[in-house]
Amino acid sequence: MGITVRYREARGKWVVTETHQGQRHQSTFNGTREGERQAREYAAARETAVNEAAFQGQRMGRERRRTFLEGVKRWVDEYDVASQAKAIRPVAAYMGEDVLIGQETVDKAREMASHLRKAGRAQSTINNHLQVVKRVLNLAYIEWGWINQPLGDKIRKKTPKNERHIYLNAAELTLLMEAIPDARAVDKKVIALAALTGLRQGELLALEPSNIHGGRILLRPDQTKSGKARVVPVPEDARPWLHDLPFDTTYARLRKTWEDARKAMGRPDLRFHDLRHSYASMLAQAGESMTTVRDLLGHSSLIVTSRYSHMFEQGIDEIGARLPRLNATGCDQTATKH
Repeated sequence: MGITVRYREARGKWVVTETHQGQRHQSTFNGTREGERQAREYAAARETAVNEAAFQGQRMGRERRRTFLEGVKRWVDEYDVASQAKAIRPVAAYMGEDVLIGQETVDKAREMASHLRKAGRAQSTINNHLQVVKRVLNLAYIEWGWINQPLGDKIRKKTPKNERHIYLNAAELTLLMEAIPDARAVDKKVIALAALTGLRQGELLALEPSNIHGGRILLRPDQTKSGKARVVPVPEDARPWLHDLPFDTTYARLRKTWEDARKAMGRPDLRFHDLRHSYASMLAQAGESMTTVRDLLGHSSLIVTSRYSHMFEQGIDEIGARLPRLNATGCDQTATKH
């Protein structure tokens, strides 16, 4: 298939020729400068239409293009989306019913990010919204075969600047646990596990008996924010808490327990997600590497984990003392020979 634009001097006309499967169609335009403009615009429009028809399957036999909302619905139907539930609804509302899976989705996502930024929303919130779009695009490419290129890779999430991080130490975590009444024992277990495993609230409430193997929690790809499987060890004394899954509580009940506990200990500024930050802090203090922290938290890359980089600087000055000592005499290049 080809579309050409040529000036036929003998006819004094601009001619647009479209050739496909041995058949040829021509359209003519006046031989003026205005005629040339019209001919080239027509050729560009025809090329776009032909490419669109090919993508839709009219020539290549593919399935029709799907909308972003169709992708969201299939994702919700096939996966546990608890960890991203809060962001899905506003993203779906912003994208609308007519945005198709493809470059149009990428462009709309970038527009959404710009809109949220101008509205003063935190970068972490913007990233959560973008992650919803990336997830649908990745599934459309990898699993569903709706698109033939990894468009999810085109959506970039900026690292939050000056992101608020609060890390609770062991004493503070103990105070938090003591502030939760025994009547809320299930919620207490969930909150404690958040600090001891770094799991997100949605990941914890979605746990099933099949997720427990020995002393580890194995999260399936459909249970994580990144869409990747994750293995997290559980301290031995906390393993009995996993015998009766799923946890017999709700988001609303857990939220009420959390808010009451932080108020009781005089820390109304605490967020549930701070338990995840506290887990990262405890891992760093225990001497774990940044790559280990990345894997246990389920980050997509070390760039995300680098927000905790200051934690790994503890003890860095002692590294030199642990290196072998070499005789520096032979390295002195300032001595002169006589």
